Amino acid sequence: MSDTKRWNATRQRLITLGGLTVVILLVISLGSVLVANPQWGRRNRDWRQVGREGIPSWEVEKKFSKDVFTFVRIKYDSSGYRRGGGWSTDFRDSELNFSLRLQQLTTIKVNPEPIVLELTDPSLFDYPFIYIIEPGGLMFHPEEVSALRKYLLNGGFLMVDDFWGDEEYDNFYQEIKRVFPDREPVDVPLEHEIFQCVYPLNEKPQLPSIHAAWAGRSSGVIWEPRSSDTSKAVYKAIRDDADRIMVFICHNTDLGDGWEREGEDPWYFEEFSVKKAYPLGINIVTYAMTH
Repeated sequence: MSDTKRWNATRQRLITLGGLTVVILLVISLGSVLVANPQWGRRNRDWRQVGREGIPSWEVEKKFSKDVFTFVRIKYDSSGYRRGGGWSTDFRDSELNFSLRLQQLTTIKVNPEPIVLELTDPSLFDYPFIYIIEPGGLMFHPEEVSALRKYLLNGGFLMVDDFWGDEEYDNFYQEIKRVFPDREPVDVPLEHEIFQCVYPLNEKPQLPSIHAAWAGRSSGVIWEPRSSDTSKAVYKAIRDDADRIMVFICHNTDLGDGWEREGEDPWYFEEFSVKKAYPLGINIVTYAMTH
């Protein structure tokens, strides 16, 4: 079957996730863009590029102009060991695609334009959800430690994604302990509502990068090779005094690639974007926006 026919077949797929059936609406214009423009979704584009690269946009109703979800990526400094593109990895196709799907698949009103902020930006408190990717070399400045602590204790939500193995986790752990020296990241059970609130999941999903998925497709070994065990996704959280998740930590998994790379390969899209990356991402945002 040609790529075009395979994409046409997925434009209106019925996906059953834990007994919940949803329709994923992939509009014709989007399918055409995916087939005709293989550069869409290319990794590590210059973060200063602001074009949508063919990803559809939409108008926000005036009455919701100040009441929409905006995907906020945090820009940070890195030191010592780090891999990939640091804070700008998967930018900005990842959040453009995710914002589009969130707009299509939920009743949440979504801003089609994601933004980048530093933790010390005064406008940080205008946004209830922020995203940090690849924190294996993350380094918080003292003023960022204070700003992040204040933001989270005042109701903000931080999602951390795409870091692998012990070394990268240890770096993030040391930095987040500067923010909350009295709070410990703890495992989040599958039964927690963050895994169940919109799409009931029957596993804690692991998202390999698209290249790791391709490399391991024949052998079934799809995790990222590292010096320590990365074969299992680990989800941890830091909670406030009311037991609300403030920081949701996605370790040994790469949800961002599942969003960014949806247009590059039908198999990866169907196996990882549709079944894992978007369901969990939508659950996370729904939890963040309702708590």
